[in-house]
Amino acid sequence: MTIPEPDLSRLNNCRHHAPHAFYGWHEGLVRTRRPGAEAVQLVTAAGAVDMSPVGHDLWEATLPQEQDYRLRVTYPGQTPVDVADGYHFLPTLGTLDLHLISEGRHERLWDVLGANLKSYDTDLGTVDGVAFAVWAPNAEGVAVIGDFCGWNPTQYPMRSLGSTGVWEVFIPGISEGEHYKFAIQTRDGRRIDKADPLAKRTIAPPETASVVSANRYEWNDAAWLEQRNGDLNVPMSVYELHVGSWKIGSNYNSLREELIPYLQEHGFTHVELLPVAEHPFGGSWGYQVSGYYSPSARWGTPDDLRALVDALHGAGIGVIVDWVPAHFPKDDFALGRFDGQALYEHPDPRRGEQSDWGTYVFDFGRNEVRNFLVANALYWAEEFHIDGLRVDAVASMLYLDYSRDEWLPNQYGGREYLEAVQFLQETNATLNRVHPGVLTIAEESTSWPGVTAPTDQGGLGFSLKWNMGWMNDTLEYFKHEPIHRQYHHGELTFSMIYAYSERYVLPFSHDEVVHGKGSLWTRMPGDDWNKAAGLRALYGYMFSHPGKNLLFMGQEFGQTTEWNESNSVDWSNLEGWGNEWHHGIKRLVRDINAVYKDTPALWSQDFAPEGFQWVKSDDSNNNMLGYVRYGTDGSALLAVCNFSGSSVPNYNLWLPRDGAWEMILNTDDAVYQGAGNDLPRWIHSQGNYTELHLPSNSVQWYLFRG
Repeated sequence: MTIPEPDLSRLNNCRHHAPHAFYGWHEGLVRTRRPGAEAVQLVTAAGAVDMSPVGHDLWEATLPQEQDYRLRVTYPGQTPVDVADGYHFLPTLGTLDLHLISEGRHERLWDVLGANLKSYDTDLGTVDGVAFAVWAPNAEGVAVIGDFCGWNPTQYPMRSLGSTGVWEVFIPGISEGEHYKFAIQTRDGRRIDKADPLAKRTIAPPETASVVSANRYEWNDAAWLEQRNGDLNVPMSVYELHVGSWKIGSNYNSLREELIPYLQEHGFTHVELLPVAEHPFGGSWGYQVSGYYSPSARWGTPDDLRALVDALHGAGIGVIVDWVPAHFPKDDFALGRFDGQALYEHPDPRRGEQSDWGTYVFDFGRNEVRNFLVANALYWAEEFHIDGLRVDAVASMLYLDYSRDEWLPNQYGGREYLEAVQFLQETNATLNRVHPGVLTIAEESTSWPGVTAPTDQGGLGFSLKWNMGWMNDTLEYFKHEPIHRQYHHGELTFSMIYAYSERYVLPFSHDEVVHGKGSLWTRMPGDDWNKAAGLRALYGYMFSHPGKNLLFMGQEFGQTTEWNESNSVDWSNLEGWGNEWHHGIKRLVRDINAVYKDTPALWSQDFAPEGFQWVKSDDSNNNMLGYVRYGTDGSALLAVCNFSGSSVPNYNLWLPRDGAWEMILNTDDAVYQGAGNDLPRWIHSQGNYTELHLPSNSVQWYLFRG
C-alpha cells in the first residue's frame, strides 16, 4: 500500500490529522518514519527482517498477520536500539475522557492531557513510554518535538481524536526528565512551537521547554489532612511571602529549613505564597502565568515544593497559594493564540484582552477552558496538598467593563460577566466537594454581593474575602498626624457597618508596599519613635478587629523600605545598633500571635454580629475606640485604642460586664520599646464603669476574668 501523494505531502509537512492511518501496521505492511536512520529492522517473535527505505525517511516491511513487534533502529555511529512502535497502540484517551473534556467536566484533566508516563504489557515484553495529548482544535497538524527526536516535527506527528480537538500520540522508550514542546501547524501556514499547557514541570526561565514529570513523592501529612475541615471559627494569622525574595536565592528547599522555624517562632498559623506556577517574567511576581500546572523551576522541582508543603503541615502550618485564573501573558511559547487562533482567550478583544496588564483574558464561557481552570484548582489541592487558593483579581473577572473603554455587554445588556460568575461558582463548589476543607479566598475590591455566600444561594461560594475597604480606610487614617485624625474617625468605625456582610480577611498585602506606596513604616507619621508606636498600635487594632489577619513579609518587624522582588526582605533593620524599634515590633507580633491564638474571643465569632460590641465609638475628639470581642466559650476581651498623640491618665469607660479584667497585651509596653507607662495589670468595673490610663498611640487588650 503506497501513501497517496496528497497524504504524503501532508505527512511530510506535519499537517496530517491521522498519521496513525499510515504509520504502524496496516494490511500486512509495517511502515515507520525514522529521520536520519541508516538501517531499520522489523523484529518479531520469529526473528528480525530488514526494512526497506522508500524515501521521505520512510521504511517498510511486510508482516502478514498483525502481531507484537519492535523496530531495531541504527543511527550513524550508534549501537542499534530496539523500540516499540507508538503508532501500533490505541489512543490513550478513552471515549469517556473525550466526552468529559468536551463537556468541561473532566476533574482529573492532568491525567489525560499533557505528558503522562505509561506502561503496557505486550507479547514481547513491557513497553514504557510517554503518552502526549493536547487540545488544539484549530490546528492542521500537531507533533511532539524534543531532545529525543532532535526537535524534528516529522518524527512524532499526533493524531486528531475527532471533533474534540484533542491530538494524541504515545512515544515508547522515553521517560521522565525529557524536554519537549508541541509543534503546531496553523491554518494560515505557520509553525508555532508551544509549551505544554498541562506540563507538570518546566525548565527554568528564560528557557521555555516543558519537562516530562511524574509525582513520586511520599507524603507524611495524613493526620493534617484528616483534621482539616474548613472550619473558619479558628485563629488565622497568615504570613504572605514571595518565594524568591524572602531571602534572595530562596527556594523550596531553603524555605523548608529556614522559613518554618521563623513562622513557628512568630506564631503564624498559615503561610501564603505569591504564585508559584511557572511564569516567564520574574517581575510579574508570578501573576502572569505560563505554566498553570508547573511549579516554577526557578525555585526547585515539583517534589521540592511538595516537601515544603509536607514540612509546613508537619509544623502545624497551613499553606495558601495565590492562583491567577483571570488572565495570562501573551508570550509566543505559552497559551496565547495557542493553535494559531484565539483558544484559551476570548476571541473578541473587548472581552479577551486586559490592556492595562498587556494580557489575554480567559474565555470563561468555553467548556474546555473552564475545565482547564477548574481542574487546575483541583490539581493544586490533589497533587500539592495545598490548604487554600487565594484567587487574584476577582473583580476583573466579574465586570465586563473592568478597566476598559470599550466592552461587550452580556446577553441582557449588563456589565456582569455571567460566564465568569458561573466559572467561579463551579470552581468553589467543585473544590469544596472533592477536597472539603480547602479554602478559597477572593481578592475582590468591589461590593459585589454574596462573594462568600454559598453557591446554592446564588453566591460565589468563596470561603473568605479580602477586606480591601478596611485596609484602605485604615491606612488612610493612620497616615495622618494624630492631631488631624479626629477629622477621619469615621474611616475606622465605618468597617463595622459592613463587617458581617461577608467573611473577611484583613490584609496588609504585598500590593500595599510596592510601586511608590512605601512600606507600612513610612506610612506612619512622625519620628522613628512615633512610627514604631504607630505600627504597634495598628497591629493591636488589626488583630482585635473582626476578621482573619494577613501580614506581608517584613511587616512583622516594620521593614523600612518598600518591597522589591530583586532584593531580600530588609533584614538589616534587625542588625546592628539603633534598630531597637524593629526588634520591639517583631516581639510584639510574636506575642500578639500567641495571645491571639489562645483567646477564642478574638476569632471564634469573627463572622457573627454577637461577637462584637462597641463600648466607645464616637470619641473622635480624643481619637479613642473601645470595643469588646466575645467568644463562643463565653469569654470577653476589651480592646481600647488611643490613636491620639496624648496620654489620658483617667479615661472613664462603660463596660458590659462588672468584675475584674486582666490586661493581656499592651502595645506601649517597654519590652516592645514603648513608653513603658506603669499600667495596672487589673482593672475593675463597678456599675459598668471603670477608669483607664490610655497611653498615646497605643492599644491595650483586657480579658474578662469575672
